[in-house]
Amino acid sequence: MSSLVGFLRSAYELLARVADYLQAPLLLALRVFFFWQLFLAGKGKLFNIERTAQFFESLNIPMPVLSAYLAGATECFGGLMLVVGLASRLVAIPVAFTMIVAYVTADYEALTSIFSDPDKFVAAAPFPFLLSALVVLAFGPGAISLDALIQRFAGGGRSEAIKV
Repeated sequence: MSSLVGFLRSAYELLARVADYLQAPLLLALRVFFFWQLFLAGKGKLFNIERTAQFFESLNIPMPVLSAYLAGATECFGGLMLVVGLASRLVAIPVAFTMIVAYVTADYEALTSIFSDPDKFVAAAPFPFLLSALVVLAFGPGAISLDALIQRFAGGGRSEAIKV
C-alpha cells in the first residue's frame, strides 16, 4: 500500500512540475489574446469618441464625453500595457473597474442574472476582460513579461510575496 501511495505522490509531483512550466506561456497567451482585443476596443472608442459619448449618454452615464475618454484610454493603453506585461497588477485594477462599470451600465441584465442564468453573465462582452484582469491581478503577468524582465534586471531582491 505504501508503494502505491509513493508512486501516486511521485506521479502527482511530476505532473505539478510539468504544469508549472505551462504557467508562463498560458499567462502570456491569456494576456495577448484578451488584452489585444481590449486594446482594439479602446482604440475604437477613442477614434469614434462622439459616437462612444452618445452611447454612454444613452446609458445615462454621467459626463459621457469624459467617461468615453476614460474608458477608451483605460481599454486602449491599459490593454496594450497588459499585452506586454508592464505594470500589470496596477493596470489590472482600472481595467477590472471599467469592466464592472460596463456590466452595471451596459449589461445590467447579465450582471443581475449571475446566479439565476450564469450563461448570460459569462456571455456578456465585459466578462473575458474582467476575468483576465482579475487573473493578472491575482497571479501577475507571468515570467514572459516586461514586469518579469524589469524585476530580473533591476529589482531582483523583492520578496516572494510581491513577486510578479
